[in-house]
Amino acid sequence: MRNDTAVALFRDAKLRKLLVSTGLSWLFDAMDVGLVSFIAAALSVEWGLGAQQIGLMTAINSVGMAVGAAVAGSLADRYGRRSILLWTLLIFSVASGLSALAVSFVVLCILRFIAGFGLGGELPVASTLVSESVPVKDRGRAIVLLESFWAGGWILAALISYFVIPRFGWRMAFVIGAVPALYALYLRKAIQDSPRFLQQAGKKLSFRVRLSSVWSSPYRKSTAALWVLWFTVVFSYYGMFLWLPTVMVLKGYGLLKSFQYVLIITLAQLPGYFTAAYFIEKYGRKFVLVTYLTMTAVSAIWFGMASSEAMLVTAGISLSFFNLGAWGAMYAYTPELYPTSVRATGVGFAAAFGRVGGVIGPYLVGVLVTAGVSLTAVFVVFFIAILIGAATVLLFAPETKGIDPDRHL
Repeated sequence: MRNDTAVALFRDAKLRKLLVSTGLSWLFDAMDVGLVSFIAAALSVEWGLGAQQIGLMTAINSVGMAVGAAVAGSLADRYGRRSILLWTLLIFSVASGLSALAVSFVVLCILRFIAGFGLGGELPVASTLVSESVPVKDRGRAIVLLESFWAGGWILAALISYFVIPRFGWRMAFVIGAVPALYALYLRKAIQDSPRFLQQAGKKLSFRVRLSSVWSSPYRKSTAALWVLWFTVVFSYYGMFLWLPTVMVLKGYGLLKSFQYVLIITLAQLPGYFTAAYFIEKYGRKFVLVTYLTMTAVSAIWFGMASSEAMLVTAGISLSFFNLGAWGAMYAYTPELYPTSVRATGVGFAAAFGRVGGVIGPYLVGVLVTAGVSLTAVFVVFFIAILIGAATVLLFAPETKGIDPDRHL
């Protein structure tokens, strides 16, 4: 059997079940994030929310994700990847469903914090579980394929927003966001903890030891570079993509037309993931990260300067393609820097620091737009941030292709 292709991963029944099962939980996460961006655009019309309030709501969601990533990552090294994955999935889906009942902006923000906690906790745990469960030579590709389910979630969110919100309102979209709670019941029997975690189950380290290990001399440089990478990528992604439907409205397009354009742009995420999945095992993690981040920066400037419908959509497609390909590579790269005993903690805290960028990005856009700063200038900020991330990886981050961190202690 050929193991050098993505198709081979799906030929193995055990790996296929793991990828699809965790991938669907990833899809539901993306659907929730995507729905928030579309619902924000609808609320700006229905509740009369200003740009700064929309930025605050999305920032609070990201605060929850930051806290969830740190807490879930540390708990997953203590209690296992599977159980924490299930709990985080349940938390975010229930909070998403309850968001449909929100009667005020404050209540909605509280529920979005709780949903963000579950969502932010699930992502690093899921990537750690898959990374530990596949052969080293297929590890990077498997994680990027897992990440490709994110595109499916955004596409689903765009479809729900296009067909459901205009007819039934934004509350129904949140009701649909509660569906993953039922999926969590299936996931209880569908997945198991990774063999690597089970082998070391009797050697669990304390939280203090794990956190200090992440910053110990063998990993200090890698951890610092990783945190900068996560911050710049999450800062730019959430700053740009959570605002995408609203930016379309600000550029003069109606709500329905904006949703239609964002759906088209979102479809470009899939080839972005699949090309990254191919290149990551062929040329390495650093090549994919630096190349795709650089092209993301170029696309951000292009999108910010777009003055016609054709240019706006084309630039958006390019932005979506390269940005999400870089995300896939980042999730593949992160678990490879740490041994099993501290892996989820290392991944969780890197993701948590990144989510700080996810807090600042959307809120900063709201502040700048409210202050009358042009959209072109706003996207210049993201251009600079993404280039800083690319340069950090190029100059300071190690290559992990084909390396087993448990054998390089």
